[in-house]
Amino acid sequence: MRTHVLVLNYNGRDLLSQCLPSLVEAARNAPGSCPITVVDNDSTDDSLAYLAEVWPGINVIREPNRGLASFNFVLKRMNEQTVLLLNNDVKLDPYAIQPLLDALEVHNDALFAAPLCWTFDGSVYEGMRTLVRTRFGLIQGLARVPGFESAIHREGLTASAGPILMVDREKFLFLGGYDPVYFPGRIEDLDLGFRGWMAGFTGRYVPQSLAYHKGFGSFEPAFGRSGCDDLALRNSMIFAWKNLAGGKLIEHLAWLPVRALYAFGGRRWGFFRALLGAFKRLGDVRQKRRSLHENNPGWAERQEAFFREFAW
Repeated sequence: MRTHVLVLNYNGRDLLSQCLPSLVEAARNAPGSCPITVVDNDSTDDSLAYLAEVWPGINVIREPNRGLASFNFVLKRMNEQTVLLLNNDVKLDPYAIQPLLDALEVHNDALFAAPLCWTFDGSVYEGMRTLVRTRFGLIQGLARVPGFESAIHREGLTASAGPILMVDREKFLFLGGYDPVYFPGRIEDLDLGFRGWMAGFTGRYVPQSLAYHKGFGSFEPAFGRSGCDDLALRNSMIFAWKNLAGGKLIEHLAWLPVRALYAFGGRRWGFFRALLGAFKRLGDVRQKRRSLHENNPGWAERQEAFFREFAW
């Protein structure tokens, strides 16, 4: 099965220099032809000059900065059945690609396949066996949950995969890809996995494939750690307003005033920044919610099955 590696980059010249050698080696060991393309989100650093000078054989596609949603536009113009989507802060094991391809070939319902992922130095588990919890009304996708050590070497389902996933291109595009309502990012991978589940697809965790992720390689320099937290909180609200139904939605809405009182009392202004940011996108969120939920009477039941499957 032929595949293609896409690397999303925004002002990541240093990350590219660290990660591209491993990607080139992994692509060389993949079955058949496996080209690599950097999707550059309108970088303002010297990423493009670096690629032209050091990696002239790697194709570059320049896109407006849409965050992960830039992948949507690129995949529409491709022909491969499968595509490996990577952030620019990911390294691959030399033989990481074949097991992911095998998983998509074996499981006809698979939307994506994701590897066992470690930090850059291989010392700490990063994911991508994702479970889900509801905490004070907000949905969180988590990998390092209690007891995770006993499960990370077992194949199975995963709720989402952020920086590294092999996608079935047609299923990805059928779902509309990553939702730009979450721009500049956070939570859109869980949104994709959830929408895939609701459409009858699955995400596969494949520990025979290994990858290494720096984490916040692009986001933290741009937004700082507190800014990243604000984005995650904002987008968790957007996820709930867009996707949840039944008791899960009622629980979320009931917790919002409690959270507001707690945040106000503790002068935690990040909550209000996140809430305001979510409200600014409410019109778009309502439209997407109608599109998802209309003529889907079994939505709440399938939603509960998702949370049962991935609960921790």
